[in-house]
Amino acid sequence: MDKTRLLIMMTSGPDTPHRLGMPFFQAMAALALDAEEVTMVFTMDGTLLLKKEVAKDLHVKSGVAKNVYQFMQDAHEMGMKMYVCPSSLELHELGMADLIPECDGAMGAAAYSSLGFEENVLTLCYYINPA
Repeated sequence: MDKTRLLIMMTSGPDTPHRLGMPFFQAMAALALDAEEVTMVFTMDGTLLLKKEVAKDLHVKSGVAKNVYQFMQDAHEMGMKMYVCPSSLELHELGMADLIPECDGAMGAAAYSSLGFEENVLTLCYYINPA
């Protein structure tokens, strides 16, 4: 069997900091288990995490020394690729220049949907709970 690739859809943003650690822990665990590729696409409110300085002010829990940006950096250093949805950039009135340097580029809906359909790709979605 070919090595598995992981696609993580990050839709949670600054308003739900308690949801922001797990996607990066999952990415790092997959990479530690020798996943071939881990890609995280930031869309909806997740896009705001890529805005410079935003994630530095967020902590997944009170008393946790590491901020969300440090979790993002750790996952990126292990090999996780981070992409932003262009439509979400437009929604939040942001441009690529507004984003952290760890962002590897833009990936639109057709591209990340195609990736999700590929063989040996597992897709996880960390979504916003409307309740």
